[in-house]
Amino acid sequence: MSEITLTVCTSCAFGQSGFAERLRSALPDTPTSTVNTVDCMSGCPRPSTLSVRAPGKTAYLFGDLTEADLPLILAFLPLYADSSDGNFPDARVIGDLRLKAIARIPG
Repeated sequence: MSEITLTVCTSCAFGQSGFAERLRSALPDTPTSTVNTVDCMSGCPRPSTLSVRAPGKTAYLFGDLTEADLPLILAFLPLYADSSDGNFPDARVIGDLRLKAIARIPG
């Protein structure tokens, strides 16, 4: 299984609130996910951004996130890990998180 890298924007209020640490603490105790931070992800029109990526897979950029989205993010990660290329035939499988997708970037 390839490593999944999650990156939280710290320029946004969401990132400044310490969400990266809460996300890191909520992840299962497994070496397959890493949470990083970056000063700005240029998602300002839809702030409070998070990227999810893994080598060779489609990457996702989510915006307009709130603390209430943590369960959605945690539910998304195993689906993403199990997908061979990071894509889903039907986006409804990722629940309401699909409504917060800003971009899908091919792997």
